[in-house]
Amino acid sequence: MSAGISGLALQRAAAEGRKALVAYYPVGYPDLPGSQLVLRTLCGEGDQPGADLIEIGLPYSDPVMDGVVIQRAGTRALERGVRTRDVFAAVETVANTGTPAVVMTYWNLVDHYGVNAFARDLAAAGGAGLITPDLVPDEASDWFAASDAHGLDRIFLVSPSSSDERIAATAAACRGWLYATAVMGVTGTREQTSSLAPDLVARVRALAPDTLVGVGLGISNGDQAARVCEFADAAIVGSAFVKQLVNADDAGTPGDLSGLKVLLADLVAGVRR
Repeated sequence: MSAGISGLALQRAAAEGRKALVAYYPVGYPDLPGSQLVLRTLCGEGDQPGADLIEIGLPYSDPVMDGVVIQRAGTRALERGVRTRDVFAAVETVANTGTPAVVMTYWNLVDHYGVNAFARDLAAAGGAGLITPDLVPDEASDWFAASDAHGLDRIFLVSPSSSDERIAATAAACRGWLYATAVMGVTGTREQTSSLAPDLVARVRALAPDTLVGVGLGISNGDQAARVCEFADAAIVGSAFVKQLVNADDAGTPGDLSGLKVLLADLVAGVRR
């Protein structure tokens, strides 16, 4: 597997003797200007390091794979006028900080925009690639062509239910890294990390030894991130970040990033243990 642009972020972390933090946040929440500020905060400020890689989510009207927190944030973003094209401005904001950015989206949005057009505009904004949770490599011929044409990473998912054959084929189709979903079901924070995650990553290591692996779904604090980083190359955190802003929004202070900053510092410390 080629490390691609996004995989280099994981490799740079390893060169520093630590693992990587991948942070997810949906564009347009709490609003478009607010999400730009959140994304810059996640990239780190001053002496406070941030995430090594940012996943920018595209809100979708039928988010069947998302948990309650991300669904709420995405619904509010859509109500407040976010559109597919807004993701490219968000990518550019992150790229301008020097932190690589990938987009995570349901495939229907890319298909509706136009696969080649989406790849073209993502690359022009400085994006590193695309995470496609509901697109399998067998059905991704258009995306293979567009990502090759525009030099973008392809990040596909595997889960504990994936067969060995599926894991090997998916790893081979990736450019950048492989997203391992640690639990079955929708996204959301959990009290404990999944016991299935170490076995899943071990299977990936055995079947595709050169593959960089990020583990997501359920990580909510630095202790959990540290445990994941004992066996994975990166800890992926989404719902925990979004929850901080949902809480602030519900409290009538949507611009309050204090909870987000505290959580970010805890997670940054966790992947560095």
